[in-house]
Amino acid sequence: MGATVMIVDDAAFMRMMLKDILNKGGFMVIGEAENGAISVEKYLELKPDLTIMDITMPEMDGLQAVKEIREKDPKAKIIMCSAMGQQAMVIEAIQSGAKDFVVKPFQADRVIEAVTKALK
Repeated sequence: MGATVMIVDDAAFMRMMLKDILNKGGFMVIGEAENGAISVEKYLELKPDLTIMDITMPEMDGLQAVKEIREKDPKAKIIMCSAMGQQAMVIEAIQSGAKDFVVKPFQADRVIEAVTKALK
């Protein structure tokens, strides 16, 4: 069985796309959340090997969620994803403990590469 992954994105379509890419790549998606606040609860409940987190979401953004998850689990592996042109946020995400960054629209090979690298 592949590594377990939780997907966090406010767009159901994006979660579905990512889930498809990950399943084909041999990973097991064990949970999804539509905002940062839910992702923190779900992370603690599911303990995925890796979390893929959107930056821009309602209620709690991905940057805040990464900080909260990493406070509770310093070994948490998180990859951020967001649309083009958010370089400042990318830097902040990495400084907050994210392992990598994937740009939307997703390219399957880039997602798999980032996930594989982050899990090492």
